[in-house]
Amino acid sequence: MSDDFQHILENGISFGRGGERRDPAEGKVKTKAKKKQYITGAHGSGSARQKAKYRQKRANRK
Repeated sequence: MSDDFQHILENGISFGRGGERRDPAEGKVKTKAKKKQYITGAHGSGSARQKAKYRQKRANRK
C-alpha cells in the first residue's frame, strides 16, 4: 500500500491515455450520411427523401 503511495508521490497520477498514439481514423464508422445525395434525398431511398423533406422544412422556418 505504501509502495503505491510512494510511486504516486514521485510520479504523479495520469488520467490520460498515456503515451500510445493511434490512427485518428481507427474505430470510426464510415458513413455516407453527410454526402450531398443523401442530404437532398436524391439517391432514391424513401427514408432519405423523408429526412430531406424535414431538413428543408426546418431550413425554411429559419
